[in-house]
Amino acid sequence: MSLVETDWLEKNLQKVKIIDCSWHMPQTKRNGYEEYKNQHIPNAIFFDLDNNSKKNISLPHMLVDSTAWNRIVSKMGIKNDDKIIIYDNSDVISSCRCWFNFIYFGHNPELVHVLNGGFNKWTKENRKVSKDLTSLEISDYKSSELEELVKSKETIDQNIEKKLFKVIDARSKERFEGKIPEPRKGLRSGNIKNSLCIPFNFCINEDKTFKNINELKNIFENCLGNIKEKNIVFSCGSGVTACVLALAYSLINDNYQPCIYDGSWAEYGII
Repeated sequence: MSLVETDWLEKNLQKVKIIDCSWHMPQTKRNGYEEYKNQHIPNAIFFDLDNNSKKNISLPHMLVDSTAWNRIVSKMGIKNDDKIIIYDNSDVISSCRCWFNFIYFGHNPELVHVLNGGFNKWTKENRKVSKDLTSLEISDYKSSELEELVKSKETIDQNIEKKLFKVIDARSKERFEGKIPEPRKGLRSGNIKNSLCIPFNFCINEDKTFKNINELKNIFENCLGNIKEKNIVFSCGSGVTACVLALAYSLINDNYQPCIYDGSWAEYGII
């Protein structure tokens, strides 16, 4: 399982590395780091989703290379054998992306978890928060990329004919069906040929916790028919909410390794 509950985390605050990966859509005019400095779960380390993505490229949130990842994680003081709990205050979407990043770079999946309900649930339960910035001791993190967990545009195009895997899009039905314009400029409306759609928020409750296992099974069965399939690739607008579906599917399929199209519609939909 890739989720932990707030009760568990409160009892284990000193035994894990905690990451605050709060990130917000530009139009919200919110700043995740400023909010982190104002209050966060005790001992949490901030992970900047924008700054810790590939630079000098027009596509947002693309994975960095292993050298850059080693430097990022080492500066956070995280070691290869650390148990990591990730949360955010932004609808769990950015914590799921951070979770995927660690999986992609070879951190033991049994040691990487998302806090179910995130910071919103933590504060609503009146659990302890802090303004103290965690002092970090630089580590020597060594990643091992699992390149099979990410698909390129070329592979996505080839799959339209080969049909080796199914693509599920996490965007809204309206965006998927091309009924409304894309929020990002320079992109056409529509979807990848033969792809399916499960809006990521279908998997999330109002309190930002994930739906229960039976509910998730029904959601994916209605889309796929067979929830034992392993060859599933998730896509979205820019590779972030795809990771919500990847985590949700991993909760109901123990044999599934999360796999995404990193460029997503930000790349595929370029006019």
